[in-house]
Amino acid sequence: MTNQLKTAALLAALSGLLIAISHLVIRGAGGLIIGLILAAVTNLFAWYQSDKIALGAYHASEISPQAAPGLYRMVERLSQRANLPMPRVYIVPSQNANAFATGRDPEHAAVAVTEGILDILPEEELEGVIAHELTHIANRDTLTQAVAATIAGAIAYLGQMLSYSLWFSGSRNDRGNPLGIIATIILAPLAATIIQLAISRTREFSADAGAARLTRNPRALAQALQRLESTAEQTPIRANPAFEPLLIINSLSGKFLGDLFSSHPATEDRIAALLKLEQQLITGY
Repeated sequence: MTNQLKTAALLAALSGLLIAISHLVIRGAGGLIIGLILAAVTNLFAWYQSDKIALGAYHASEISPQAAPGLYRMVERLSQRANLPMPRVYIVPSQNANAFATGRDPEHAAVAVTEGILDILPEEELEGVIAHELTHIANRDTLTQAVAATIAGAIAYLGQMLSYSLWFSGSRNDRGNPLGIIATIILAPLAATIIQLAISRTREFSADAGAARLTRNPRALAQALQRLESTAEQTPIRANPAFEPLLIINSLSGKFLGDLFSSHPATEDRIAALLKLEQQLITGY
C-alpha cells in the first residue's frame, strides 16, 4: 500500500472512531453537537495560526538573506527546483540539531532550522534536510496533520463529555453498560493518538523520498539522519511535546515508547528506505 493510501486509510479510521464515539454521546445529549463544533472550530483556528504557534513554541526568529546568506540561498535554490514559493526562513536558538516546516499551505509556509543543525551538518546533508522540509510543504502535510489533530482533539473532547455524562447523568440505564462507556472514555482518545502518530510516521517516509528525488542524493539525507539520531539525546530541544511530529527526527530517543507511540519511524528504517531508493535511482529500477 502506498504512503498516500495508508494516510487516507488512517484518516478514515480516525473519522470512523469520531463517528462511533459521537453516536454514544449525542444519542443521549444532542446539545453536545455544539461542543463538537466548538472543538472543531478551535482546532481549525489553531491550524490557521499553526505557523505562528509552532514558531513561537520554539522561539524561532526570522532571518533575512543578509543574516544567513548560505542558508537562505540553499532554501531559495531548492524551492525553485521544487516549484514552490519561497518560504520564510527561521533559526531556532537551540543546540539540538533539528528542523521543521510549518504553515497551512505552500503560500503561507516557513522552514525553521536550529543553530545546532547548522553547526554539525555539512552542506550536502543540510541540503537533504531542507529538501525534506520543502517536500512536507509540497505534500501539504501540515494540512494532513491539522485534520488529524482536529479529529483527535474532537475525540478527546467527546470522551471527556462522555465521562461527565456518566458521572452526572440522572439515569445510567440510558447510557448503556457503564464498564463499556468507561472503556470507550479511556480507549477512544488513546486509539486516536495512536492513529494520529501513525499518520505522522507515514508522512515522514514520503518526505524522505521526495527529498531524495529533489536533491538526487538519498545518501546525504541518510547520513544526516544518522548524525541527527546520534546527537538527539545529548541536547534536548525545549518545547511543547505536541509539536514533536513537526521535527525531522525525534528530539529525544523514543525507543522506550515503542513504535505505536513514536511520532517518527525508526531512523534505521528511514535510512534503509533511502539507500534502497539510491539503488533505484542508480539502476533506473
